[in-house]
Amino acid sequence: MIYFDNAATTKPDKDCLGRAEKYLTDQFYNPSALYAEGYNLHLDLRSARESILSHIADKNAYELIITSCGSEADNQAVFCAGRRGNIVTTSGEHAAVYSAVSEAKLRGGDVRFAKLNADGSVNEESLLSLVDKDTSLVSVIHVNNETGAVNDINSLAAKVKKINSRTVFHSDGVQAYGKLPYRLSQNVDLYSLSAHKIGALKGTGALIKRKTLNIKPYIYGGGQENGLRSGTENVFGIKMLEYAADKVYGNLQENYKKISAVKGRLCELLDKNIFTVLSPQSGSPYILTVAAEGVRGETALHAVNDKGLIIGTGSACSSNAAKRHSRVITACGINDKLADSVLRISFCCNNTAEEAELAAEILNKTVGELKEALK
Repeated sequence: MIYFDNAATTKPDKDCLGRAEKYLTDQFYNPSALYAEGYNLHLDLRSARESILSHIADKNAYELIITSCGSEADNQAVFCAGRRGNIVTTSGEHAAVYSAVSEAKLRGGDVRFAKLNADGSVNEESLLSLVDKDTSLVSVIHVNNETGAVNDINSLAAKVKKINSRTVFHSDGVQAYGKLPYRLSQNVDLYSLSAHKIGALKGTGALIKRKTLNIKPYIYGGGQENGLRSGTENVFGIKMLEYAADKVYGNLQENYKKISAVKGRLCELLDKNIFTVLSPQSGSPYILTVAAEGVRGETALHAVNDKGLIIGTGSACSSNAAKRHSRVITACGINDKLADSVLRISFCCNNTAEEAELAAEILNKTVGELKEALK
């Protein structure tokens, strides 16, 4: 079985699981407890937060709020930072941001959506034209989870701040953390990430926050995470995230080159008479989006799955949506026929060129046969 749906979730790393296991079985204490075992876990979590943060941000300027997932981190950013004036975001956001701002709009908020370029990146002119003196929050996804297009969030944040220095700038970095070489600039106030996209576990995420930024809690209760996210800490999940982040960042450049080659090999071998590549060449090497016009994406997904290849049709978080086409793909200007046939192929550092070659063979043969049968 070839697993090429890593943008949806990755396989937990066995080495990291082995290292973190003691926090599930032996060191199971509540880190908020006053006895020594609990306090020692509290210290372990402090160092874990600093480590997770250090890979992309200055720990003296930023702090980490542990959440249950990337979606919760996105929701905290939207509902706790976008509390006045208007909110500006893009038509290409992950459902966790898009649905949250849509709810804010239903509650009477002024929400503005910037247009996308054809590759899924935000149209900068459109975005900046929507920002004004009353804009409380701007949220721009770092890597488009459906096309792989990369937004230069540091540059965009700086330009937003020039228009309104009080505007909070947030980015969903779920598909970027652990995959792309970058560091957050001082203009990025909030940044979301998720553990299970880099070989850690589902059920853990984080919101990186600039220390001088004041926001309200999203979940109230025991006052954990410096009062910004209550709930007993998932020590096992947090340590898994720490270890997985250490591992991927220790091999970041090597992984980037390797996956670029895997993606390139698959692109090279895909039949150009069957598939249209929608992902930009300058996008993340971890995501390749294609379309086979005339064959429904869901039909192709099941057909290649029967042949031993697991891929996606887009964001797994939007798979239950009522609309036939992805709103992100439609916002890119893709026509309905092509939008109906989208397939998302996504990689992790363990994928190989040999898998790409076999995947291309399966896709070409299986989808080609479907296309012929539907003529």
